[in-house]
Amino acid sequence: MKILGIDSSGLVASAAIVEDDVLLAEYTVNHKKTHSQTLLPMLDEIVRMTDFDLAELDAIAVAQGPGSFTGLRIGASTVKGLGLALELPVVPVPTCEGLAYNLWGSDGLVCPIMDARRNQVYTGLYRIHDRIETVLEQSAMDIHELVDIINEEWDAVTFLGDGVPVFREVLEEKLLVPYRFAPAQMNRQRAASIASLGIQYLKEGKAVPVDDFVPVYLRKSQAEREREEMLRKEEES
Repeated sequence: MKILGIDSSGLVASAAIVEDDVLLAEYTVNHKKTHSQTLLPMLDEIVRMTDFDLAELDAIAVAQGPGSFTGLRIGASTVKGLGLALELPVVPVPTCEGLAYNLWGSDGLVCPIMDARRNQVYTGLYRIHDRIETVLEQSAMDIHELVDIINEEWDAVTFLGDGVPVFREVLEEKLLVPYRFAPAQMNRQRAASIASLGIQYLKEGKAVPVDDFVPVYLRKSQAEREREEMLRKEEES
């Protein structure tokens, strides 16, 4: 089984091809270019370097969200274009599950955190051995609320994601349980994890027709929030 994985949900852009339990190629960039500038060139380079025929793919796995609104839309557009052209189904993978899967086999809890601004994070809690066990479904919440939940679990926890450098001081100050932070090679989005989970979920029948795929945002965009605030003020005046 061969799957293309794509993750553009955060600051990182990543594409990978996995065949069964073998990673054939992965291209990941954590830089200031927009994902619209990087995703397709990265995929082209993977195909060129491996001589891989995209017609051999069984499906496309993609980080469904939450995450950057722009990044998720770029990823969705890329996947829809490829899926329609290649007549492939799409396997949606929750972003936080994909991030957590980087730490397969970890002891204790795995906690991905993505900076959602305004002291909020996109996060979830997982235990990962042979499969992912969800302790806390992915959600958007205040970082202090997350700390309180983790302290109630009384289990060691490993953090990863772009929210770590933003909230590291809060975590170090407030946590009452043993904790650690994932090293550089594991602490950001990786399309290889999305593709690997995609194979599992494809076998479980979780693929959807390409036309039915929609990103998961978990909360309204900044533009929507600002518009609602403007309308509220107009009603009050």
